[in-house]
Amino acid sequence: MENIANIDKTLLENIKSIVLKARESVFKKVNEELLATYWNIGKTIVESEQKNNIDNQTSRQIILHLSKQLTNELGKGFSRSNLFNMKRFYIEYADVQTLSGHLSWSHICELLIIEDKNKRSFYEKESVNSSWSIRELKRQIDTSLYERLLLSSGESRKEKVLALSRRGQEIAKADDILKNPYVFEFLGIPENKPLLEKDLEAKLIRHLESFLLELGRGFMFVGSQQRITINNTHYYVDMVFYNKILKAYILIELKTTKLSIADGGQLNTYLNYYKTEVNDENDNLPIGIILCTEKDEITAEYILGGFENSVFASKYTTILPNKQKLIAEVTQIMKK
Repeated sequence: MENIANIDKTLLENIKSIVLKARESVFKKVNEELLATYWNIGKTIVESEQKNNIDNQTSRQIILHLSKQLTNELGKGFSRSNLFNMKRFYIEYADVQTLSGHLSWSHICELLIIEDKNKRSFYEKESVNSSWSIRELKRQIDTSLYERLLLSSGESRKEKVLALSRRGQEIAKADDILKNPYVFEFLGIPENKPLLEKDLEAKLIRHLESFLLELGRGFMFVGSQQRITINNTHYYVDMVFYNKILKAYILIELKTTKLSIADGGQLNTYLNYYKTEVNDENDNLPIGIILCTEKDEITAEYILGGFENSVFASKYTTILPNKQKLIAEVTQIMKK
């Protein structure tokens, strides 16, 4: 009987695998056909407008009329806004094949809202690279991920813009994972509300899925309050993650105050311990991040400079950042 049960279980898993792969294949083909259809509808509208020298005002009236006719004869999916998106889809994407099988129409509609081509290209690449759902894509756009990555970069900003637009976020070295600031709006904490470090940690653990999305690709949660013992004295790292892309432990210390001198030395000590006592031979050197409410850049240089280990500090906010302010900061830096 035991042998029959094992065969039955194996058979069940094999059949489930066949069905799930078939469903995935069907969904992919349907999505490819849908995108190709919408792209061709956009192409047909644009070519008709060009042929008949249609101006913008007349085009709006034609599309409104067309929407009503198509909805009456073919059903849902041909709203005025959807037809405008199809038209723009054709204009903005010269080759629909570059998107086929990777993104849904909902992703495309969200991307078409973004005017800046470099920014749009970044979110497009990251949606594919990180397999973002439409909800996750909206969240990353709302929290200005693109601008935050640019503000975190120590490289030439123009080179960074081109790299992000062509390949998305590349994670090859320690500072590639940093953001400035980190955004924890999912915690639901009002602005300027006093918060203890243990309460912040508890809330982040309760919203771990959202926290991992904010941290970025490759992060796996190891644990909180991870004990290390040095000469019979116990210390506790607030949160420990492992990044499978960098193959390194990421130690995070949470501070509900401004970055202080003691913070850098504390985290550097923890990194030395992990490097010596915890790392396996296949692990790269551990990385430390201090998340604080305020960080003076010049003071931070003195606090964090000179360590052999990779120790970084970034601000965090519990409300959505001011998007226009971040864009203005990026623009200012690009001009310099």
